[in-house]
Amino acid sequence: MSVATSLIEDQPARIAPTPAETLYQFDESPLLARQSQQESNARSYPRRIPLALKRAKGIYVEDVEGRSFIDCLAGAGTLALGHNHPVVIEAIQQVLSDELPLHTLDLTTPVKDQFVQDLFALLPPALAAQAKIQFCGPTGTDAVEAALKLVRTATGRSTVLSFQGGYHGMSQGALSLMGSLGPKKPLGALLGNGVQFMPYPYDYRCPFGLGGAQGVQVNLNYLENLLNDPEAGVQLPAAVIVEVVQGEGGVIPADLDWLRGLRRITEKAGVALIVDEIQSGFARTGKMFAFEHAGIIPDVVVMSKAIGGSLPLAVVVYRDWLDTWLPGAHAGTFRGNQMAMAAGSAVMRYLTEHNVCEHAAAMGERLSEHLHILQRDFPQLGDIRGRGLMLGVELVDPTGAPDAQGHPPIFGRLSPLVQRECLKRGLILELGGRHGGVVRFLPPLVITGAEIDRVADIFGRAMVAATASL
Repeated sequence: MSVATSLIEDQPARIAPTPAETLYQFDESPLLARQSQQESNARSYPRRIPLALKRAKGIYVEDVEGRSFIDCLAGAGTLALGHNHPVVIEAIQQVLSDELPLHTLDLTTPVKDQFVQDLFALLPPALAAQAKIQFCGPTGTDAVEAALKLVRTATGRSTVLSFQGGYHGMSQGALSLMGSLGPKKPLGALLGNGVQFMPYPYDYRCPFGLGGAQGVQVNLNYLENLLNDPEAGVQLPAAVIVEVVQGEGGVIPADLDWLRGLRRITEKAGVALIVDEIQSGFARTGKMFAFEHAGIIPDVVVMSKAIGGSLPLAVVVYRDWLDTWLPGAHAGTFRGNQMAMAAGSAVMRYLTEHNVCEHAAAMGERLSEHLHILQRDFPQLGDIRGRGLMLGVELVDPTGAPDAQGHPPIFGRLSPLVQRECLKRGLILELGGRHGGVVRFLPPLVITGAEIDRVADIFGRAMVAATASL
């Protein structure tokens, strides 16, 4: 029996609050105090999730106080199978017991070869038939840097088009592609005029004030005009880089017709299409890769997070017409992590053998149904969106002045209260989007129907408490 059919249960019921619940309190422990004193001011998660963790299994983590939490952050989407999944542990132990080399730069090994074959088997056949792979330093941002070098070398052009709300990493080059201004302000100039930002098809807050099919068409017309108008002021780019579902930008799924139009326009113009699947890849959205929902074939796919089976790994897969760069054009000491490749292969095989794509789609639908039920009682739940188990809820202020589409403004003051109330009840969630106003759900893909119900139950109780405290 598949994971999908064995774990899908009855439809979710309306959540009713109970009179008593256990609430965790978060006094600063010695570990957290030392972290605050000794770690960089740039640390981020501990400020909102003040936990010192000691153990983890599946979708649960336990802190040093012995308290258990449902982890719906999951390493920002890294832990596709959750914490310490048996197939991952077995793969790592096998590498160690066989005394395989742990670090090989870009020298090949049987483990590396198997990893490449497993990955290519997951790609759409039209891409796999032309695919080349570059192993990068062990972070997604390094893979983005490699993709930029690749397309600029192959096309001889330097401009790159990115999208408002996009997130592609924290290195200087990747930051240049980021829509969020906060991390860029202290740095001044990055890549200068080498990046041009485009409006993303953010349906709930359409940049053209339209939304729906009309907003999509206007967006595509704008892009096509930009690439073809000799007076547009933008040189023909080497590439367009896009997230099919914007993650840090607020879990915004691109319209599928828009994606198909983007592929048509870039292909016609001879512009490489880079799809960033760092967070959305490997069954997260209900397809192995998020771009498969639209049936398109990108020129470049950037991957990290889940690809290493919880260990650091990042790659770029691209069509062979781009493979014109020279030996050593992109390198990195830690691009030969054998344990990550073995763990990644184990995860990829598990995803396929257990129909995890189907399960993620079903569990995402189940959670979405719960959230829409809650929306009847909480007008602050403005937009519920995403694909598969990559979901977000945009919190809004129903008393605020509506925008051009009639939607109330983002309620940035409410979201941290909701996050805190969830944590007090044993649920770890992260925020994102404009003004941090989107609550994000990124649970491990093996989460069960009963666990989805529990997540929604906690979220509902947190909404009661957070809204009451305003």
